[in-house]
Amino acid sequence: MSRFKGERLTIRTLVQKYPGKIIITWLLTLIETVLTALTPLFIGFAIDGLLSDGIAGDGLASLVQLAMVLGGLIAVSVARRIYDTRAYGTIRVDLGSELIVRSSEVRISSQNARLGMARELVDFLEEQVPALMNSIVQLIVSFIILFLFDPVLAYSALSSAFIMTLIYSLFHRRFFRLNADHNQQIEKQVGILETKVPDKLASHLRLIRLIEVRLSDTEAYVYGAIYFVLMSFILFNLWFAATNMIVTAGMIFAIVSYSWEFVESALVLPVTLQGWSRLSEIMQRINRC
Repeated sequence: MSRFKGERLTIRTLVQKYPGKIIITWLLTLIETVLTALTPLFIGFAIDGLLSDGIAGDGLASLVQLAMVLGGLIAVSVARRIYDTRAYGTIRVDLGSELIVRSSEVRISSQNARLGMARELVDFLEEQVPALMNSIVQLIVSFIILFLFDPVLAYSALSSAFIMTLIYSLFHRRFFRLNADHNQQIEKQVGILETKVPDKLASHLRLIRLIEVRLSDTEAYVYGAIYFVLMSFILFNLWFAATNMIVTAGMIFAIVSYSWEFVESALVLPVTLQGWSRLSEIMQRINRC
């Protein structure tokens, strides 16, 4: 019996139909993210402890604390990946089966293409949502720790994130349109192959290449601008910490590490938004069965 009962096949529907499996993966992701976010701070503590006391006293204690954090991170990371593969594999099977039943009147070419597209919904839940959760937690932790070092460091991080989001928003419609063009052409592929006409296949492949080039060029411009903003933020925080603050070697390491983590986490946001642009078009398409 189908789990979906005629409902639209969307990300929201998948979360509603498989709450247990998805919540467990998200909880494991959250624990992994928190441990990852704390690692640079404990490395900074270990550096200062070892420099001041060597392998005795506070130096040994800080090293043991770091080892415990890293050990916990390894254990949770392994457990999450083992569970994720099984949980999301089940969802892929159920979703694919439902889609084929609903699209029984659609051409085989379109069925084949949409089956691959539907898998991207589950891929989004398995890969991009955990990455987004990781990004949000890292951004919050990085902002708080940078703020505790000096508010100027945190505000520069916030400014860079705002500018980056603004840059992506200017290109959102273009990403949606190009993904729609790409999916439309992919749906025709099996039918074109069945004609066994070399010229049609060559024309089809050239058109796909043209769309992919346009997508790639747009991504290059967007991420080039975003990288420039974020690298400027890193350099500013390093300069400010070294010239305007009284810091230890461990503090400098923590400031640079959390600034870099903020950059890495911030980059996940436009990637996720781009993925959502593609999924929005896919969800419209597979629900037209």
